[in-house]
Amino acid sequence: MRRYRDLQKECYEANLLLPRHGLIDLTFGNVSVADRGLGVFAIKPSGVDYRSLKPRDMVVVDLSGKTVAGRLKPSSDTPTHLRLFQAFTQARSVVHTHSRQATAFAQAGRPIPCLGTTHSDYFRGDIPVTRALTPREVAGDYERETGEAIVELFSRRDPAEIPAALVRHHGPFVWGPSGIKAVENALALEIVAGMALQALRLAPRVRAIPSYLRDRHFLRKHGAKSYYGQTASS
Repeated sequence: MRRYRDLQKECYEANLLLPRHGLIDLTFGNVSVADRGLGVFAIKPSGVDYRSLKPRDMVVVDLSGKTVAGRLKPSSDTPTHLRLFQAFTQARSVVHTHSRQATAFAQAGRPIPCLGTTHSDYFRGDIPVTRALTPREVAGDYERETGEAIVELFSRRDPAEIPAALVRHHGPFVWGPSGIKAVENALALEIVAGMALQALRLAPRVRAIPSYLRDRHFLRKHGAKSYYGQTASS
């Protein structure tokens, strides 16, 4: 449908960034982008090779989970994306990958520790990992329960300050205010996961970055008084 073309185009372009940045293998990953005004989001179709994707292939789903545009089946992870859009109202895009370094932490059931300023530029603290899903949750509405586990994880965390989570035994989910920004956050997550792995090998007892330094780096980019980057010209 014509009314969804811009949304599908943004979603398509964001999905193509995943293989370009080395964040996916095979078809292991997807990006969704929401239009809150229309009450819908677009998402990659299930199991389709990135090299054959076209903007019109992006499937449009409403916020009750009903497909409203698209000839293909949406990603099998659609219920997880839907649950995150419902809970994290500031997010316009959700990215799921099986990027190798971040997934290693998810499979180990370990948070990615905030050890330095690179991590702090994007995430104000450790990247948390969910609890394991129960047999009943896996046998039931598995993908939605995956989303519920992430939402549960953020009951006492701000998803705007830590826009990423590791699903235990599975992999990372990341979000942001646009498709491009959410993919950037996913790339940053993979970079800091690799740095953390190397730091832990070099110094197994390494300590977290001091909170005052962590907060300075995060807030200079994301706070109300942020000053990183260029200001818009008048």
